[in-house]
Amino acid sequence: MANFEDNLYCNFDASATRALAGKDILLAVFDATGEKLLAVSGQQGLTINRTADSIEVSSKDTKGGWKSKIVGMKEWSIDNDGLYVPSDETHKTLGKAFEESKPVCIKVVNAREKEGMFGGLAYVSDYSLEAPYDDAMTYSIALEGNGALVDLSGEDANQMPGDDNSGTED
Repeated sequence: MANFEDNLYCNFDASATRALAGKDILLAVFDATGEKLLAVSGQQGLTINRTADSIEVSSKDTKGGWKSKIVGMKEWSIDNDGLYVPSDETHKTLGKAFEESKPVCIKVVNAREKEGMFGGLAYVSDYSLEAPYDDAMTYSIALEGNGALVDLSGEDANQMPGDDNSGTED
C-alpha cells in the first residue's frame, strides 16, 4: 500500500516542505569567554551578505568585444535589526565591541533544527538606535567579516544559544 495515497495531495518530499522559515534563523554572539552563545535579543531582520571583487582581464584581443572577468577577493557582512533591549547581555557585548573596536565571534543558527549554519569573526561597523515617539525603540547593526564566513553544515558545531558549554556538569 502506498504512503499518503501515492503523495497525491500530501507530498512531504516537495521542496516547499523543506524550505527554511526566516523566524527560525538567529544571529548569536559568543560572550568574551567563548563559553556562552547568546542569541541577539529582539532581532527581527537578518541579512547575510557575501560578495567577491570582480577583476577585469580584458585585452585588445578579447573575442567579440566582450569584457572578460575573474573573481578576486571575497568578503562577507551581516545586517541585523530588531527591538532594542538595552539591559540584555548581547546588546551590552555588541556595544562594548563597537566602543572598543574589538572583534566578536558570531554564529548564525537554525534554532528549529538546532544546527549551526555559519560562523566567523566580525567587527561591529555600525550600531544605530532609533527611538520614534510613536513606536518601539529599535537597533540596526552591521557586522563586517574578518576572514572567512565558515559554512557549519556537516560540522560538529551545534551549540545553541542558551546551551551551557562551561565544561561543568550538574
